[in-house]
Amino acid sequence: MSVWLPSAPCTPGACVERTGVATAVPRAVLRLLAVTSVLLAGIALLPVGRLIPADAVRWWCRAVVRASGVRVRMSGAATPPGGVLLVANHISWLDIPLLAAVRPARMLAKSEIRQWPVAGWLTARSGALFIERDRLRALPDTVARIADALRGGAAVAVFPEGSTWCGRAQGHFRRAVFQAALDAGVPVQPVSLRYRLVDGGSSTAPAFIGDDSLLTSVWRVVSARGLMAEVEVVDPVTPGSHPDRRSLARAAQSCSCHGRTGQHTADRHPDGHGGEADRPTGNNHEPAGTRWRRSPSGTP
Repeated sequence: MSVWLPSAPCTPGACVERTGVATAVPRAVLRLLAVTSVLLAGIALLPVGRLIPADAVRWWCRAVVRASGVRVRMSGAATPPGGVLLVANHISWLDIPLLAAVRPARMLAKSEIRQWPVAGWLTARSGALFIERDRLRALPDTVARIADALRGGAAVAVFPEGSTWCGRAQGHFRRAVFQAALDAGVPVQPVSLRYRLVDGGSSTAPAFIGDDSLLTSVWRVVSARGLMAEVEVVDPVTPGSHPDRRSLARAAQSCSCHGRTGQHTADRHPDGHGGEADRPTGNNHEPAGTRWRRSPSGTP
């Protein structure tokens, strides 16, 4: 594994709290069946996916999250028409349908997914752009393909942290994908994702981190009671407002991290690590010795 790839210190044992009251097993099973049914309905419509209105796709994406027992609260700015780079912090597998609920987009995904049974075919059919995580030399070509998609008027969704975090701490946004927005001359749309309990307290239950299996993470979500996903769409960062990808990435992260409410995610990480908000923003060097850990999207 290449050492330039990012990772997070988050682990299920250190970060995931069993907050809230667990729902009864029969209800959790029903939720799991509901999620599966909604996903299968979407899969059945893939052959005619390009003909489905964007509003219907957004409704389906929210339905995936709601079927798992998670309430959804969306707020903020409208996404601009035409090409746009959607960027968000990365916590859970739920982030993918939530980001698509903001605006249907082509997802940047790790190339390994292509080899997965069924999922590889589905991901490719969805129009995903793939990145080879272990080949740094392939990165310019990936950036060029993202820029081409943006110039063609598509929305491209990216999780620039390159790895999932627990939600109490946050990684820094990798700069490479922001070059595509600069090259294409399109806005960057930051989105802030947070998971809470209905009583207002934060929750790490939806986090998909460390050595978590997808099934374990999904079961934790459908078993929980009173989870809410908050999706805050921040005003887009306009083309030309930042001269280079470094300052553009920094601006987008500030918007995603703080949102409109000015809330910071500077909580101390349970294992002693601070979030990215704890670190000085003047240092833009990539962390040395980092390794890729987990990201459903595979963003650089």
